[in-house]
Amino acid sequence: MDFTLILFYAFGALLLGSALLVVLVRNPVHSALFLVLAFVTAAGLWLLLYAEFLAITLVLVYVGAVMVLFLFVVMLVNPRTVRTDKTFQHQWDVALLLFPILLIPFVYVLWTDKLPDLPVNPAAFQTVRGKLAGNTEAVAWSLFRDYLLPFEIASLLLLVAVVGSVVMAKKRI
Repeated sequence: MDFTLILFYAFGALLLGSALLVVLVRNPVHSALFLVLAFVTAAGLWLLLYAEFLAITLVLVYVGAVMVLFLFVVMLVNPRTVRTDKTFQHQWDVALLLFPILLIPFVYVLWTDKLPDLPVNPAAFQTVRGKLAGNTEAVAWSLFRDYLLPFEIASLLLLVAVVGSVVMAKKRI
């Protein structure tokens, strides 16, 4: 058995386990931490597919920004003060109904051996400045050469949004 296949199965099992624990754990802080683990293992799977840019973007954006924000919100709002008597209590009925329907395609693919072959093909990488470039360098080269104007416009719009939100949130003295 190849080492990358062992890593794939390990990352896949860890991703499925942590995704299940996100839903099953009652403590919202623990659920958020399991979601962080799910994001990191998904980034590991992206790395196995030689998509370094997607992996680091997943870690930086979701783990580094979104999950920290989510944890701050969970820590600021005391979950013990939230009323739970009006929440949807029949989620297990819906989950048990939808589980076999959503599981059928996965079982079919696994039992019929119709998994796609993903050979490592160095020719699939783009050439940048006459040499073979990896995923991250090719994305950066394309972004800052071919799409420089839309990138700069988007950065200016984000800057205006950040300044506007700071001005709106600032307390008047």
